[in-house]
Amino acid sequence: MTDVPLPASREALLRRRDDPNALGHDPHGAREAVPGTGHGGSGPASKRIIVGYGFWIFLLSDIVMFSCFFAAYAVLQGQTAGGPTARQIVELPRVEIETGALLLSSFTCGLSYAATNVRNKLWTQVFLAATGALGLIFVGLELQEFLGLAAQGATPQRSAFLTAFYSLVGLHGLHVTVGGLWLATMMAQVQLKGFRHEIIHRLICFNLFWHALDIVWIGVFSMVYLMGSLGP
Repeated sequence: MTDVPLPASREALLRRRDDPNALGHDPHGAREAVPGTGHGGSGPASKRIIVGYGFWIFLLSDIVMFSCFFAAYAVLQGQTAGGPTARQIVELPRVEIETGALLLSSFTCGLSYAATNVRNKLWTQVFLAATGALGLIFVGLELQEFLGLAAQGATPQRSAFLTAFYSLVGLHGLHVTVGGLWLATMMAQVQLKGFRHEIIHRLICFNLFWHALDIVWIGVFSMVYLMGSLGP
């Protein structure tokens, strides 16, 4: 009796099962899947795990990018080319309001997810709207600061210091702006589709993103504004 050749996919699966070095191989010969691991009989990882893993990679790459901008600012902060220094352009009262608005938005963002956990659509939307309003205040004050500096001739082309200043602070402001657009999209999805599994997962990702922006801003506030106000 001749052996019937196995399909390529089936043959590969059997080889993987019998290979002691293959991912998911069970040395005891168990054939049951381990839920959520993506090993053994359960096959590849679920979409939720893959998306979550990819989002963490995005956040880490974003932190690396901000680190490069922080390093550039640290090197160039004394290169004023006879132009204004950090102490001359910093307005702490305005920046303190910006910081308070952004930190408060992080609190309301957390409250929105607490409301999501109990599936309360009204309070989820209320706290998301509050988060967006506080983010809008932050971006508005930052834009006002940039326009005021430009009116005084302190533009990015004036010196290497101002180039680094606008780049670092502006990059963070751009992230907050994009986060606001994402927030508006999430509010629309919650309102139209409710608390579907994928929407809840997107809300988790948004919370991580927004809290990461707050952490980065603490660094910007401390390095650029607080230390700048004490400089020459």
